[in-house]
Formats: sequence, structure tokens, C-alpha cells
Amino acid sequence: MKVAVLVRGMIGVRAPVRQALRSLGLTRKHAFALVDDKQEGVLRLCKDVITYGTVSPETAELLKKRSTGLHPPRGGWERKGIKKGFAEGGALGDRGAKMDDLIKRML
Repeated sequence: MKVAVLVRGMIGVRAPVRQALRSLGLTRKHAFALVDDKQEGVLRLCKDVITYGTVSPETAELLKKRSTGLHPPRGGWERKGIKKGFAEGGALGDRGAKMDDLIKRML
């Protein structure tokens, strides 16, 4: 199972991306959505405003109990901030299995 977290706000986002975010239920910063693997295309469409990755079953259970959004991460976002991709040292896009670490910092 994958988790998507809205990192940046909705201001200035293109209409198809905004519609995809609303379909996932990501309308506020630090909101999260549990996503099936079938929705990979939607996640890739929104990669410039969200971060996503796979989580362990234990973390998924913790998130299912939580109905509201998450806190900002303790220690802040990655070194280059919220405007760069995860591969470049930033916070956006696919982070794979390292999503567990981020979610635990945000709980």
C-alpha cells in the first residue's frame, strides 16, 4: 500500500493536477491518502506537489486510525526543501520505502 502526502499548497496548481488531488482527498497541506498500487498514474501526475511511497502494514494501520492530517515533519523536510524532487535531495515525488521514516516523523 502507498501513502501520498500533500507537501505544497493548491495555489497555482494546474487544473488536471488539482482535480486529481481532490479525487485523492488531498485538499490541505500535510493531508494524507492511502492509495492502491493501481493509482500509480495519478500519483505521477501530482508528483510536483506531493510525496509518496510504500509503507509497512504497521504504519498503514496507524494511519487508518488517524482521520485528520499529519503534523509537519520533526526536523523539517529534506535538505533542499519542498521545491526539489526527492532524488535531488528535496521532498517531492516518489521516495519508495523511505516513506515510513517520514510518516513516523509526522505522527
